[in-house]
Amino acid sequence: MSTSVPSKLNRKQSDVLWEQARGVMPGGVSSPVRAFRAVGGTPVFVRRAQGPYIFDADGFRAIDLVGSWGPAIAGHAHPAVVEAVQRATVDGLSFGACCGAEIALAQRILSAFPHGNIEMVRFVSSGTEATMSAVRLARGATGRSRILKFEGCYHGHSDAFLVAAGSGAATFGTPTSPGVPVEVARDTLLAPFNELDGVTRIVRESGDRLAAIIVEPVAGNMGFVRPAPGFLQGLRELCDRCGALLIFDEVMTGFRVAMGGYQNTCRIRPDITCLGKVIGGGMPVAAYAGPKVLMEQMSPVGPIYQAGTLSGNPLGMAAGLATLDLCAAPGFYERLGARTRELAAGLEQAADVAGVAACTDSEGGMLGLTFTGAPIRNFEDAKAGNHVRYARFFHAMLDRGVWLPPSSYEAMFVSAAHTTEHIQSIVAAAADSLEEIA
Repeated sequence: MSTSVPSKLNRKQSDVLWEQARGVMPGGVSSPVRAFRAVGGTPVFVRRAQGPYIFDADGFRAIDLVGSWGPAIAGHAHPAVVEAVQRATVDGLSFGACCGAEIALAQRILSAFPHGNIEMVRFVSSGTEATMSAVRLARGATGRSRILKFEGCYHGHSDAFLVAAGSGAATFGTPTSPGVPVEVARDTLLAPFNELDGVTRIVRESGDRLAAIIVEPVAGNMGFVRPAPGFLQGLRELCDRCGALLIFDEVMTGFRVAMGGYQNTCRIRPDITCLGKVIGGGMPVAAYAGPKVLMEQMSPVGPIYQAGTLSGNPLGMAAGLATLDLCAAPGFYERLGARTRELAAGLEQAADVAGVAACTDSEGGMLGLTFTGAPIRNFEDAKAGNHVRYARFFHAMLDRGVWLPPSSYEAMFVSAAHTTEHIQSIVAAAADSLEEIA
C-alpha cells in the first residue's frame, strides 16, 4: 500500500543540532520526553509548524499528531491567533501589571462552566504552577497536609507529584525522582487509577488528614485512559464524606475534549479545576479555578500566597481569547470528535489487518493507541503494553511523514486543521508501518 506523504527522512541538520544541543542543555533538551529515549534515534528539531503540519530543520514535512502536546486545537499558527498575538505585541510583550485581556479571558473561561462551581480564575504560566497552586489552596483551605494522586497521572514536576509519575519519569523507568524530600513524599498518597476500592481504603485510613484528591479525569500520560463507570462519582462522594477537596487536572482535557472540559461531559463537579494548553493557544498560559469562597482564600484577599511575574501575560491572553473564539464556533467539537473517532477506527482496522494487537480510544480531539490486546485501565496495564513495537511504529510512521508522540505513554491530539484527506493519509501510513513491523 502506497502513501501520499514523503517516504524518507533526511536528518542531517537535526543530527548537527542534536550534537550542539547536548553540549549546552542537559540531555540536549528542555523537557525530557523530547530526547527520544523511549523510541531511540535523533530527536526531531522543528523549524516551523503550520496547520496540521510540522516542518523539521531539514525541511521535511510531517502530519502532526502531537499538536504541541494539546494546545494547537485549531492547528498550528492559525491566522486568527497569529493576528491577535501580533496586535498585542505592538503594545508590549509583558507588563507585570493588570491588563484588560485577563478579565476577558477569565470571563470566557467562566462562561464555559455553567454549573456554577467555577466562579473565579487565577492565571499562571504552566500546568505545573496550576496544579501546585491548587494543592496549596486545598491544603490552606482544609488545614490538612496529605493529598492523594493516582499512579500514571502526571500533574507536573513539583515535589508533591514526583512520587510516582507517568510520562517522562515513567519513560526513564524512574517513577520517583531524586531531589524530592522524603518528608514531602510522605504526604502524597498513591492509588491505582480506576480502582475505587483502593481509594476508599486510603480515605478510610487517613480521611481526617486528607486535603485533596487530584486526578486527570481522562488520563493522558499513560496512553489514553478514560475513567471507569462510577470512578469519578466515587471520588466526589469520598471527598464529600471526609471533607477533602476534589481537584480535576484538566490541563490536558480542558477545552480539548469538550467546551470547558471533561467535567461538562461527565457531570461530576470538582472543587478546584486546573486548566492549561488550549486556554493559551500555544502560549505559556495555565490557570486554576473554583468557587469564590475558595478562590478568595488566595492572596491578596486571603492568606494563601502565590504569585508570578508573567502570569496574565498580554500575549498569552490574546492567543487564548482567539483560540477559544475558534472553539466556540457552532459544531466545532462535534466535527473535531468525529474526525478523531475516524482516525481511531482507521488505526485499529489497520492493526487488525496486519495482525497486530492494538487498542484505540478517543474523546473529543484526544486519542490513544496502545499495542495491547485489551484496553488499558491503569498504569500497570500501560506498562504491560508492547513499547518496543511502539518505538518501531513511531519511526516507521515518521519515515512516512506522520509525527507521533515519541513515547507510548502519551496521548495523541487531532486538530481542526486535520481534514479527511489527512486522516486517510495517516491511516494509509499506519497500514504500511504495521505491515513492516508485524
